[in-house]
Amino acid sequence: MTASSLDEAPEFDGSALDALRQPLESGEMVVTRSVFSVTFPARFHLVLAMNPCPCGRGGDVGRQSAAPLCVCTPQQRRRYLSRISGPLLDRVDLRVTLVRPTLADLEFGASDAEPTSVVALRVREARDRAARRYAGTPWRVNADVPGPVVRRQFGLDRDSAEPLDAALLSGLVSARGADRIVRVAWTVADLAGRDRPTRFDVASALQHRDSGTAWAA
Repeated sequence: MTASSLDEAPEFDGSALDALRQPLESGEMVVTRSVFSVTFPARFHLVLAMNPCPCGRGGDVGRQSAAPLCVCTPQQRRRYLSRISGPLLDRVDLRVTLVRPTLADLEFGASDAEPTSVVALRVREARDRAARRYAGTPWRVNADVPGPVVRRQFGLDRDSAEPLDAALLSGLVSARGADRIVRVAWTVADLAGRDRPTRFDVASALQHRDSGTAWAA
């Protein structure tokens, strides 16, 4: 599987971005012409990066800075953010809001970070755990498991599913999004060395999908 990144994603043509929806969903790209149709494998990790607004300073409100704060109008921000369509955004599993680092962050923050080797070992152990769970199936990682199979064979118990049920009932999560949240919850559990997702893992998956909202665990 390859990784693709699109910096300044809202600056891309909307039709080009929406063309990514089907391969993100199915892992295949179908090219159809008048007399034939060809299917190509197209499984990839997609990373979309974007500013919070056209001027790029929308996340600096309340932070001490010599630079001027955001000068965009609400209409400009809405128009900018709407360039990423809802159906495409629904296929993005993890949404992370980054804050502009301070000088102290740059000078001292790196000393508190985990070494890459420690993170890599944890990821490798999580992938091994998933591979053992899916032994005898066509899948090896959580992201590959089809939605119907996730619901039938790898669903959540009643207590763990409560935060997701609440999000579905309130309309904050679609059915497609729910499948993706369950997959991410399994990954959170795998990273923590747990056999099944807990209520905390589901709340964590929900928060990773909407980093501006705190979900009760």
